[in-house]
Amino acid sequence: MTTTQTPSWPEEILAQAAAIKLLALDVDGVMTDGRLQFSAKGDELKAFNILDGLGIKLLMTAGVEVAVITGRSSPLTEKRMNDLGIRHLMQGREDKRVALLELSTRLAIEADAIAYMGDDLPDLSAIQHAGLGLTVPNGHWFVRQHADYCTHTPGGSGAVREVCDLILHAQGQLQSALTSFCLEPAECP
Repeated sequence: MTTTQTPSWPEEILAQAAAIKLLALDVDGVMTDGRLQFSAKGDELKAFNILDGLGIKLLMTAGVEVAVITGRSSPLTEKRMNDLGIRHLMQGREDKRVALLELSTRLAIEADAIAYMGDDLPDLSAIQHAGLGLTVPNGHWFVRQHADYCTHTPGGSGAVREVCDLILHAQGQLQSALTSFCLEPAECP
């Protein structure tokens, strides 16, 4: 039997993550690798990481709201968010901070209980507004400088899952979420 060990996150980040009630996410560059792909017929293609999807579902099961705020409008994004059960999808929103403020008001969640994850300059004001501002290593350097935390995993490769695990761990719910998948949970470290 192998002993598993959760990743180590900085204590100040864990303290911020413990208070999170809403995780708001950008799409391109965070939930995808940021590349825009088109078929020969001009149809847009997007690749979402399956690890992110399960992390989002685990987070929502634990009682944390998840929202998506994106500057682009895409039927593919709408389909994926519907598949995941994400009820708060705001597309075509260039000013991410204004969209985040609207969402915060609608859900009655204060900024210090919000985590926002983005990768580029249009995300910066929302990252700075949120109680926990997150980015990815393949994000713009200026955004990485101003975020509270940068994931180890690149956007589109499971970075959202890393953040979901971080929040679940900070809120004391990661281990039970993980062991719920074990054949014999009592024997699963």
